Amino acid sequence: MPAPAFPPAPDFAPVRRALISVSDKSGLIELARDLAGLGVELISTGGTRAAIEAAGIAVKDVSEVTGFPEMMDGRVKTLHPAVHGALLSVRDAPGHAQAMETHGIAGIDLLYVNLYPFEAAVTAGADLHTAIENIDIGGPAMIRSAAKNHAYVAVCIEPADVVEVLEALQRGGGTPLALRRRLAGRAYARTAAYDAAIAGWLAANAGEGWPARKAIAGRLKQAMRYGENPHQAAALYVFENPRPGVATARQLQGKTLGFNNINDTDAALELVAEFDPTESPAVAIIKHANPCGVALGESLEAAYERALQCDPVSAFGGIVAVNRRLDVAAARRIAEIFTEVVIAPEADEAAIAVFAKRKNLRLLVTGALPDPAEPGETFRSVAGGFLVQARDTAKVTAADLTIVTRRQPTDDELRDMLFAFTIAKHVKSNAIVFARNGQTAGIGAGQMNRRDSVRIAALRAAEAAEAAGLPRSLAEGSACASDAYFPFADGLLQAVEAGATAVIQPGGSIRDAEVIAAADEAGITMAFTGVRGFRH
Repeated sequence: MPAPAFPPAPDFAPVRRALISVSDKSGLIELARDLAGLGVELISTGGTRAAIEAAGIAVKDVSEVTGFPEMMDGRVKTLHPAVHGALLSVRDAPGHAQAMETHGIAGIDLLYVNLYPFEAAVTAGADLHTAIENIDIGGPAMIRSAAKNHAYVAVCIEPADVVEVLEALQRGGGTPLALRRRLAGRAYARTAAYDAAIAGWLAANAGEGWPARKAIAGRLKQAMRYGENPHQAAALYVFENPRPGVATARQLQGKTLGFNNINDTDAALELVAEFDPTESPAVAIIKHANPCGVALGESLEAAYERALQCDPVSAFGGIVAVNRRLDVAAARRIAEIFTEVVIAPEADEAAIAVFAKRKNLRLLVTGALPDPAEPGETFRSVAGGFLVQARDTAKVTAADLTIVTRRQPTDDELRDMLFAFTIAKHVKSNAIVFARNGQTAGIGAGQMNRRDSVRIAALRAAEAAEAAGLPRSLAEGSACASDAYFPFADGLLQAVEAGATAVIQPGGSIRDAEVIAAADEAGITMAFTGVRGFRH
């Protein structure tokens, strides 16, 4: 619709009346006291009004403004022309001014609303009724009205916004237009995120796996110097109720994380979280989002030693993730080579002190490991849209395997196969992983054909053995995991030539019989998982 011929927005807007209605009352009394001290008339609702009044600060109930009591269990209290007219009126437009005078509406110049905690309620497992009652209606409506009329109204949705407004009021008694515009943008972003959360929850409850419209929302945590490359801008956004991970981790030391650091650290933590810390310490070393070494051990220090042995060249400047509280012995060993980031659930003070001497090393603690079985979604942009898929929560166990060869695996081979296949899930396709005794022996990642991935993994295993002064390749007696089926027998035979005695793969090729026959002829054991582990 065409815009009316309104006067231009004033650069400076005084604040005479403020409406405050908040679910989170942190800092509420201080704010109310500061506003009252500046001569601002306060209007409020329900529990917010009661808290302000109890602090001895003059405040008017919104029902005095509307002439209607709060009703319907609080669902209706601010949905009234006396409120929305006060927020939406263009003060300098004669028609609006006349309507305000005729109906006895006084302008509201400042709105501070934070919404019912819908996202938190759903995350906490609220039942259907409780979740619905945590859907705020009046709050978003007022926020949208105030944000639309930011020419005259300053809208705040969180304490940081209020601080900016108070500083402006203390400087000059009003708000500049540039500030009101910034606040309006933040306000609409908040209501958009809120609606996105509600829409997603409703769709899930209705059994709509892929609704007709899908919105993704996050809160800015960090603007970065650049993205993957210096000519690309980048930022990190965090979901309202995120799972534990790099996005929510506390950084204890080191310079600010970059785009690639965060991407690689996320890959490292998601991989190491596959291994239950109550069963065994585990360490993953990541370079360019691919593991170059993963191992279990009697201690974190031992696990790190074994992970490093797999590819000590690539580990230089890499990311290290551990699945247990970081101790000083492991920290000392990790600190012996240049490492970009170390991430752990927690860290001992002695371990922190070790890393404090390495100013370029970033240490992150997450408080918990992400649950590899937790449902969720991953996103990837494409030209004109984005792809969404369920997180890969597949966990292959011994019970899932079909042994397709004449020779059955030993218990050790079975453990090695499952360990290797778990790692392969986190390696870029085409992925090949050799592993033995809870240690990766060689990893081949991201090749255009599976034979080359096998060659690279075998080469890494041989080089690692040579670097360690061992007489035979680390792949000798190993299990070889492939993230997808071997389309021909040649890749499998290369794995056997490298020293593998067991192979684990999804199966499903039209040439499975040929591959099985080759395995039988070579005298190895082979298992089919029926589960593919592509990661592109």
